[in-house]
Amino acid sequence: MARPSQVGSARRRRAVTPGTGNVFADLGYPNAAERQAKLRLAYALIQVLEERQFSQAEASKVLGVTPSNVSALRHYRLAGFSIKRLTNLLTAVERGGRGRAQTKTESSPGARK
Repeated sequence: MARPSQVGSARRRRAVTPGTGNVFADLGYPNAAERQAKLRLAYALIQVLEERQFSQAEASKVLGVTPSNVSALRHYRLAGFSIKRLTNLLTAVERGGRGRAQTKTESSPGARK
């Protein structure tokens, strides 16, 4: 006996159009290549921030941007970021240390270990 999901499936077949690899182009957005490049850069940047477990404040210091800019990045609100700026931010975070940023107390000369 045919399952309900299979009944009538032959009647409802639709043509499948393969994607181009750029969802923005597939959906007809202007500047699709730029949008995809920005998204990939932001994704890489966010992955590094999460891997290093940076808080918003720590990421802000390492990147040299405001905490609201870090929030915008983490929510993929990229309208205020150029490809060049995102590239520079990714370079900055890659140079900014391997672990969590030290707090002022941890980095002070008299801090306990």
